[in-house]
Amino acid sequence: MQHDEMIWQVINHQFCSFKTTIGVAKSEKREFCRHPYSITGLCNRSHCPLANSRYGVVREENGRINLYIKTVERAHSPKNLWEKIQLSRNYTKALGQLDEHLAFFPKPMVHRNKQRLTKIHQYLLRMRKIKLKEMAGKKAKKVGINRKIEQREERREKKALIAAKIEQNVEKELLERLARGTYGDIYNFPEVPYQKALEQVEESEEEEEEESEDEEEEMEGAIEYVEDLEEEEDDEEDIEDMEYAGEGNWVNPGSDDEE
Repeated sequence: MQHDEMIWQVINHQFCSFKTTIGVAKSEKREFCRHPYSITGLCNRSHCPLANSRYGVVREENGRINLYIKTVERAHSPKNLWEKIQLSRNYTKALGQLDEHLAFFPKPMVHRNKQRLTKIHQYLLRMRKIKLKEMAGKKAKKVGINRKIEQREERREKKALIAAKIEQNVEKELLERLARGTYGDIYNFPEVPYQKALEQVEESEEEEEEESEDEEEEMEGAIEYVEDLEEEEDDEEDIEDMEYAGEGNWVNPGSDDEE
C-alpha cells in the first residue's frame, strides 16, 4: 500500500520529473505538472496523480473520450495501474457514467472531470463540423489568435482609460447636474458623498477668491512710475487759445500781439 503523504513530501520538497516552473520573479513563479494523467496541470497536493491513491481523469484519444481510474491495488505493476473505461459519445450518458464510476471519489475531483468532459465534448463537436464542411467542399476559415498583440492592446486600453479620467469627468458632470436640479427628486443618491463633493467645490472656489484677494492686496502696495503731465497741460492751453481763420487755417492771436 502506498503512502500518499510521504510521496507528496518527496515530490514537493525534493524532486519530481514532471514538475515545471514558469516565471522569473519569485512572486510570479508558478509550478505546473506535465504528467499525462493530471486533471488540471497544476502541481499541488489535491491534483497530483502520483500522491493520490484515489484518482480519476477524463482524456481524449483519437476522437474518443476515455475515463482513466487509478487502482492502487495494482501499484506493484505500473503498466496495469490505470483502468481504462470508454465513455459514451452521448454527453448525457457520459455524465451518468462518470457519476457511476466516481461515486466514492472526492467531489472536487468529480466536478473537475465533468468540466473536462464538457470541454472535450465541445471541441470534438467543432472538429466534426469543420470536417463535414471540408467534405462538402466548404473550406472552413481558421483565425489565429496572437496572444502578444492582445496583451499589448489590453495594456493600451488601460493606459487610455487612465489618461482620459472618465470616472472623474462623469462624476463631476453628474454633481453639476444634481446641483442644478436637473433630475429633481427622481433619483435617490447617497447624501454623504454628494455633500462631500459640494464641500470640495466650495473649498476650491474659496481658494480662488483668496488668491484673487491676495493679488489685489499686492497691487495696492505696489509702486509705479508715470510720465509728467505738465507738458500735456501746456499743449491743452495752447489749443484753447487757437482761433479758426478760415480755409482750414488756425491762428494763435497771442503770437501776433507778441510780434
